[in-house]
Amino acid sequence: MTTVSDPHPPRLQRPPAEVRHAGELAELRAGDTGPRPPGWQLSLRAALRFVVGDPEAGIGRKFVGSPSLVERALVTLATNRGLMLVGEPGTAKSLLSELIAAAVSGTSTLTVQGGAATTEDQIKYSWNYALLVSEGPSRRSLVPAPMLRGMAEGRIVRFEEITRCPLEVQDCLLSLLSERVVAVPELDGDDGMVFARQGFNVIATANTRDRGVNEMSAALKRRFNFETVFPIPDLDTELALVEAESTALLRESGVERTPDPDVLEVLVGTFRELRGAPGQGDRPSAVMSTAEAVSTAHAVGLRGWFLRGEAGNAADIVSCLAGTAAKDSPEDLARLRRFLEQQARLRRGAQWQALHEARHLLDQR
Repeated sequence: MTTVSDPHPPRLQRPPAEVRHAGELAELRAGDTGPRPPGWQLSLRAALRFVVGDPEAGIGRKFVGSPSLVERALVTLATNRGLMLVGEPGTAKSLLSELIAAAVSGTSTLTVQGGAATTEDQIKYSWNYALLVSEGPSRRSLVPAPMLRGMAEGRIVRFEEITRCPLEVQDCLLSLLSERVVAVPELDGDDGMVFARQGFNVIATANTRDRGVNEMSAALKRRFNFETVFPIPDLDTELALVEAESTALLRESGVERTPDPDVLEVLVGTFRELRGAPGQGDRPSAVMSTAEAVSTAHAVGLRGWFLRGEAGNAADIVSCLAGTAAKDSPEDLARLRRFLEQQARLRRGAQWQALHEARHLLDQR
């Protein structure tokens, strides 16, 4: 437990977007003269600047993707339709939903994490059973879940991995998105109906690899506008993102060295090669996304610094890649081995050659 006298209170590993970027949000709100949709904390133009950045105003870019995608997403949320972000795993769908929720509502923490065990209670409301037994159904014994809170407070609710929920759980959103009301049949009178305030809407995310797990009903699809989030198309942009994100993670982890640019270039190049073109025969089944590249770069830096006091090298890439590429299938480890043996040696540069020479480390798996 942290006390008042603690000189080194523990820091949050990952504060929400509204905390990480509180200064920028406050600056945007102070200078925002544009028209705001009802219930929004920022105008649509200011929210767009917050997400995609405005160098002249000192607002950093937070999402590496098409500004027109972000613009369409914001316009959707100003309507009475929900926003569905779909795409490959690791394409920053969750990050985009978090940033948009922070800009529009001032909070991104009203979140439902979808999964096989998600229940309707976790989406709408449940009960404090001690109070329920002693007092009966009342507003005091009602425990609001994110959807009810979002409607009552007029805020954005994020629904992560919606297609991983059972169909009957997904379909509890139908009346919420069409009627904009949560009915609580256990309560009488006005207490039994919670109507959505201005500003409420839903951002859902779904991975394209999960399609078929619990495909959404046609009725629920009609209540969303769909936007596809694509992987980063060019090497330079992806490399810059991986460098920035991994450097920040390493700093938070107490590493005093920044990543070696040549090592990062080899790491990102390896991910892009393994990702390959759609339909490529030797493509791993594991997700070789930008997010995974950031995680691997972080691990490479940790390994180099805490084991040897260095920034991390090509041998560390091989050791850390094994845990990334062998998640889904033992065949993926064989695919990685073939890449290191056959492709890496053909690349120019000392770090590529070092990567090829370190391939024997895979045999230690």
